Amino acid sequence: MSDLITLDTADGPMNVHVARPATPSGRAVIVLQEAFGVNAHIKDIARRFAERGFLALAPDLFHRTGVAELPYDRHTDAVGLIGAIGVDPIVADVTACLDHLAEQGIDADKTAATGFCFGGRAAFTAATALPGLGAAVVFYGPGIAAGPHAVLDRAASITAPLLLHVGADDPTIPAEHVNAIDKALADAGVAFTQHVYPEAGHAFACDARPHMFRAGPATEAWERTWAFLDGALA
Repeated sequence: MSDLITLDTADGPMNVHVARPATPSGRAVIVLQEAFGVNAHIKDIARRFAERGFLALAPDLFHRTGVAELPYDRHTDAVGLIGAIGVDPIVADVTACLDHLAEQGIDADKTAATGFCFGGRAAFTAATALPGLGAAVVFYGPGIAAGPHAVLDRAASITAPLLLHVGADDPTIPAEHVNAIDKALADAGVAFTQHVYPEAGHAFACDARPHMFRAGPATEAWERTWAFLDGALA
């Protein structure tokens, strides 16, 4: 079952798509959008989590701009929108979701942040700023190691276990960024695993974009995600 709620943030009201499990498990996941908004694909991902017992919240991280979502062919516009979203807005929005979940009886240590593309960076960013978070899963998140909103220098603040999925052929996350993330997290003593998938590029798990989707790596990444969250949020 899904519905739309509105949460208060420091920057005004934020719509949140909610997917509710038929049999609650006492666990939750905050699903952080691609650069194209809380579209049908992100809502479908929230549904997948709900089917596995998670209460899934997909906040509209574009709520400050008035743009709900963009079609996949509006890439240039999407890049402009996500480029304007730095650390503080992300942390504020995820915090609003965590506060709402606490009101529902789900603590932060039973909640994971997971994100895709821009949302991957957002999930990593949340992990650097919210020490109570239970886990974070990053699907092909560019801009973590370099760029105007890079947060790799905050790796020592991360307390949640991390799982990262990267396509070997992803031009937005080159090998030097992957290696930098590995080194920074290892040096900081973070519990993490970063998987690099051969013959996969950016958005390889997005079945809404058939020309980018790679079924084999996507299936493997999801299987690893389910196992990781079952352990991290146990």
